[in-house]
Amino acid sequence: MAISCRYATQSCARQLRSVFSARAPAQMLRIASTTRRFNSTEAAPTNPKIAEIVDQISRLTLLETADLVSSLKSKLNIPDMPMGGFAAAAPAAAPAAEEVEEAAPAAAEKSLFTLKLQAFDAGAKAKIIKEIKSLLGLSLVDSKKFVESAPKMMKENIPKDEAEKIIASMKELGATVVME
Repeated sequence: MAISCRYATQSCARQLRSVFSARAPAQMLRIASTTRRFNSTEAAPTNPKIAEIVDQISRLTLLETADLVSSLKSKLNIPDMPMGGFAAAAPAAAPAAEEVEEAAPAAAEKSLFTLKLQAFDAGAKAKIIKEIKSLLGLSLVDSKKFVESAPKMMKENIPKDEAEKIIASMKELGATVVME
């Protein structure tokens, strides 16, 4: 779906560029004012540097866009978010002050663990990628990159029983997962 929408956007942009170059300036203003309504409710970037970057990004393929996102995440130290994104993370941040006080006694008995993918069997790589995709809610490309970059943290703050289930299922597939 995203590829077809991207193709439609690029086709419209190409058509508008050809129309803009062929029409008179007065007609171009009329066309620009009508097309802006359909493209976005926000104003177009006025900074030419930003406009150029937006234009370059709009020409990227889906794989190049995924690489751009992962590069920006690593460069800007942005953590991977679960499928809820920032909206799901916001309510969890509100009671953080209360949790700090409660965390001190709980640290002695440690009930939450972190799972780390250490290694995997090369023959079962496809099955492991599919399992990581379903566990973490990543895209197929991101899941492949995740598995290939092992050792890597899978999940944090997991209850012990859930962590043991994940370790058992990954071990059946041929992956080595460590609970820390």
